[in-house]
Amino acid sequence: MLFHLRRGPVALALAMTLAAPGAGALESRPMLDLALAQQMVQGCIDVQAQEELPPLNFAIMDRGADLVLFLRQDDAMLGGGAIAVDKARSVVNIPLPTRVIGELSYGKDGGAPIVAGLQLADVVAFAGGLPIRTSDGALLGGIGVSGGTPDEDEICAKAALAAVAGAL
Repeated sequence: MLFHLRRGPVALALAMTLAAPGAGALESRPMLDLALAQQMVQGCIDVQAQEELPPLNFAIMDRGADLVLFLRQDDAMLGGGAIAVDKARSVVNIPLPTRVIGELSYGKDGGAPIVAGLQLADVVAFAGGLPIRTSDGALLGGIGVSGGTPDEDEICAKAALAAVAGAL
């Protein structure tokens, strides 16, 4: 491909970029798609039935904090939908389990907070949100579950990750 550029700093920077090794090659990173998100939710639903958990809300976001899948089960707590979304967004923006965010913010087992003041708007600081990572640790997104106790929500989120562990 040939094209004419004026001389100057912009032209020089573009020419250097195009001539660099690997220039033009797109970065290849795994993506969180709808099929994988559906498998995750099914993993939650399977454990939910075994553990006799209440109706739940499920939110799965990609690493850009875009919603890939949301599911509200019949009779799930209405307010739990927004909480599930906020849990998923929290773990994408701060790639730690929401339980850990809570421990950092408020302390663990009555201890002092490690990062006082971490309480931010739209950051959930109790269990039920987990980052979704590849086997080599790359962040793919986050899952948030809400409708049960925080521990029940986290059990379900862990089941979602276990259901797709081989695909990550």
